[in-house]
Amino acid sequence: MMEFDRAEHDNDKIEKTSENGINTETHVSGTEEDCKSCEDHEGPQKSWSLERNWGFTLDELFKLALKFFKEMNGKAFNPTYEDNLRLVALHKQITIGPYDPNTCPEIGFFDVLGNDRRKEWLRLGSMAKEDAMEDFVKLLNSCCSLFAPYVTSHKIEKEEQEKRRKEEEERLRLEREEQERQRLEEEARRREEEERRIKEEEQRRKDEAERLQIERQKQQIMAVLNKQTAVQFQQYAKEQYPDNPDQQQLLIRQLQEQHYQQYMHQALRLQQMALQKQQDSNVNQMSEALPSPVSYEDVPTCNPNSQSNSLENQEQQTESKAFHLCVESKTEVTITAPSMWTRPQIKEFKEKVMHDQDSVITVGRGEVLTLRVPTHQDGSHLFWEFATDHYDIGFGLYFEWKDMTMPASTETKEGTEQVEGEKQTEQGQCPLVHEIVPVSRRYSHEEVYAGSHQYPGQGVHLLKFDNSYSLWRPKVVYYRVYYTR
Repeated sequence: MMEFDRAEHDNDKIEKTSENGINTETHVSGTEEDCKSCEDHEGPQKSWSLERNWGFTLDELFKLALKFFKEMNGKAFNPTYEDNLRLVALHKQITIGPYDPNTCPEIGFFDVLGNDRRKEWLRLGSMAKEDAMEDFVKLLNSCCSLFAPYVTSHKIEKEEQEKRRKEEEERLRLEREEQERQRLEEEARRREEEERRIKEEEQRRKDEAERLQIERQKQQIMAVLNKQTAVQFQQYAKEQYPDNPDQQQLLIRQLQEQHYQQYMHQALRLQQMALQKQQDSNVNQMSEALPSPVSYEDVPTCNPNSQSNSLENQEQQTESKAFHLCVESKTEVTITAPSMWTRPQIKEFKEKVMHDQDSVITVGRGEVLTLRVPTHQDGSHLFWEFATDHYDIGFGLYFEWKDMTMPASTETKEGTEQVEGEKQTEQGQCPLVHEIVPVSRRYSHEEVYAGSHQYPGQGVHLLKFDNSYSLWRPKVVYYRVYYTR
C-alpha cells in the first residue's frame, strides 16, 4: 500500500534528465505506429466486452478496481512483487501517460524499487489508456479472487439504485399525472358550476319575465273588468258598510279579485270545450273514412271523465264514439320488449338502498307482493333494480292500462292478465293488464337484477315479487324504482 502511494506521489514531480542513460524516445517510437493501427478496432470491442461481462463501463470498472487495490492491498490479498510493479506501472500509464524521461523526476542509483517501477513503466511503451485500464482490471482479478464478488456487490447496489431511481421517477410521474387530472377535474367542475349558475340565472330571469308578463296581463284584464263592475261593486260596498270607507275599499278589492278568478276559470273552460270540439270533429272525419262503421257492440265500453258536460246529447254521443276508436287503436299498439341485465355490486347496492326504509320490504312466506308504479307525465322509461339477502325470489312485470277495461267475467287472454284484488268499475269492468315479463325465479341474492321498459302509454306498471313457492322462509327485498325522460 505504501509503495502504491509513493508511486502516486512521484507523479507530481517533474524529471529533467533521462534515467540510467536509456533513451526512451528511440525505444518507444518503434512501437507507437504498430499499436495505433489496432487501437481503433480493438478498443471499443474490448470496452463493450468488459461492460457486458461486468455490468460497468471501463472507466467505472477501473475506478472500482483502483479503490479495491488501495483498500485491500496488504489486507485481503498480497500480490507478488512483479504483479505489484505491473499494477503501479499501469496506473502511471493511465494517469500520466507513456514514460517520458524529460518530465519524470530523477531516481537515485540505490533506489531499487523506484528503478524497477521505471523499467516496468518503460516496458508499457505507448499503450493506450483504455488498454492499460483493461490490463489493470484483468491483472487485479487474476491476483485476487475477492475482486469479482466486490464488483458484483457494487453491480447489485448499482442496479438497486437504478431501480429506486426509476421508481422515484415513476412516482413523480404518477404524482404529476394525478395533479394534472385533479387540475382538469377542478377546471371541469368550475366550468360545470359556471354553466349551471348561468342556466339558473337565465331560468330565473325567464321566470321573472314570465311572472311580470302574467302580472301585466292580469292588471290589464282586471282594469277592464273593474271598469265594467265599478258602479255595482261600489253600491254593494256602501250597502254593506255605509259609514266605513276603509271596509268598503277592502270589500271592493275582494269582489274584484273573485270576479277576475271566475272570469279566468270561465275562459279556460271555454278554451277546453273548443279544443274538445276540434278533436271530436277530427275523429268524426277519421271514422267516416273507415271502410266499415264501428258498432258499439264490437268495442269495449268505458266511462271517461269529460269536461264537456254542457254539450248537447248528439255531441256527447260523438265524443263517446271517438273515445272508443281511440281505445280500439290503443289495443293494437305494439308493446316494446323490456331490457334486463344484472350487475355484481350487490353489497354496495344494499348499503345504498338500506338508508331508505321505504325501499326495503319483506315478502312473507307463500305471499305475492305487487308494487304499483304509475306512469309519470314527464317520463318515458321505467327503471328497476332489486336484490335479496340469502335466497332467490320470483319476479314479473305487468302493465295496467289507464281508461282501458275489459269485462269482469272475461278470462285472461294471451299477453294479458287480471290483477288479483283490483276493484271492479261500476259497469262491471276491470282494468286491462298486459304481461311484460312473466314471473320466474331470480337469483337476486347473488347479484343485482335490473331492467328498463318504455312506457307503452298511460297506466300503472305492476312489479310482482312472488314468494308463493316458499312455505317456510320470508324474503327481504331491497329495491329501487325510478323513471327517466
